[in-house]
Amino acid sequence: MIDAQKNAVVLLSGGLDSATVLALAIEAGYKAYALSFSYGQRHSWELECAKRVAAAGGAAEHRIANIDLRAFGGSALTAEIDVPRGRSAEEMGHGIPITYVPARNTIFLSFALAWAEVLGSSDIFLGVNALDYSGYPDCRPEYIAAYEAMANLATRAGVEGAQRLKIHSPLMQLTKAGIIREGLRLGVDYGITSSCYDPAHDGAPCGSCDSCLLRAKGFAECGVADPLLQR
Repeated sequence: MIDAQKNAVVLLSGGLDSATVLALAIEAGYKAYALSFSYGQRHSWELECAKRVAAAGGAAEHRIANIDLRAFGGSALTAEIDVPRGRSAEEMGHGIPITYVPARNTIFLSFALAWAEVLGSSDIFLGVNALDYSGYPDCRPEYIAAYEAMANLATRAGVEGAQRLKIHSPLMQLTKAGIIREGLRLGVDYGITSSCYDPAHDGAPCGSCDSCLLRAKGFAECGVADPLLQR
């Protein structure tokens, strides 16, 4: 029998945000089960980072689920479409960019929901953000609330009253700088994370995609150097 006390599933991409969420979940007293995805993304470096973050961050277990969203494409991350580079803050603030992967968070949360039910857990953590983000529709608070309501209708544990699922999105109203400050407070090693949409084979960030630019903005606003760029 799995010990269900304070278990939580934490979606872990290997990026700055999810590394911070893992630390926050553990600080809150949860036994963290980290879940990452090999989903046909244009690079696998983030999965290497996820392994390092899970180990360094104290996850009880780390699993990588294999799915292939290249079957549908429709995104610069899952199809032969160029990643946008060098966009201004104003450009990033309007519209949904081509790096949006159709239904990705819905798919990821479904896997997390399944594992949470097996673990007897009522808690899922993920690092979505509604302030410094690139316009993704599945990063909004109304989406998270709607998914949580659906999830409690969708499982045996929910129907039988054994589980009342809570989706935790502790970064939702933080700027990127605020997220970094939280991580630094918790001792997160951002030097082992990856935020780039299109890194080199050795993990070196491109420095010009939306995600790299948002990360750089966050560190600059914190007044600290990005340790990833010092390695």
